[in-house]
Amino acid sequence: MAGSSVLLVAVSLLSAFQQIHFAWLVGNSRLKHKVVPPAVTGAPEFDRTFRAQQNCVEFYPVFLTVLWTAGWFFNQEVASLLGVLYVFARYKYFHGYVQSAKGRLTGFYLNLIILICLLTLAVAGVVNSFLDEYLDFSVVKKLHKLF
Repeated sequence: MAGSSVLLVAVSLLSAFQQIHFAWLVGNSRLKHKVVPPAVTGAPEFDRTFRAQQNCVEFYPVFLTVLWTAGWFFNQEVASLLGVLYVFARYKYFHGYVQSAKGRLTGFYLNLIILICLLTLAVAGVVNSFLDEYLDFSVVKKLHKLF
């Protein structure tokens, strides 16, 4: 079982390391700007770093859910490629946000597009699996017959 999901696992671990890295950067920013926990406001650079990390955390469960669902029910390779692109876009988002509030927009829009793609693939895969399992109708099999 584990071998069949190796790409999804690799992307998930990469994204987990990224989340740890972002949290570490917030800690560094706390030290630099002397923001003592539990305070969550301080210098504008700290505020942006903290918000960037929190936004990444807020989207993380959505990302993992659609990554794994698309990978299991649609195609692991396509989902994993989109997952790597998502990690890259999160990097752009985070570092753009640290520089300026407007700097986050390119990464944010790219992330949104990738999440919509993963969600679409996940829904398509689940619908096809449902139709195949319960109604003995497979869209994928019908498409293969056409081509």
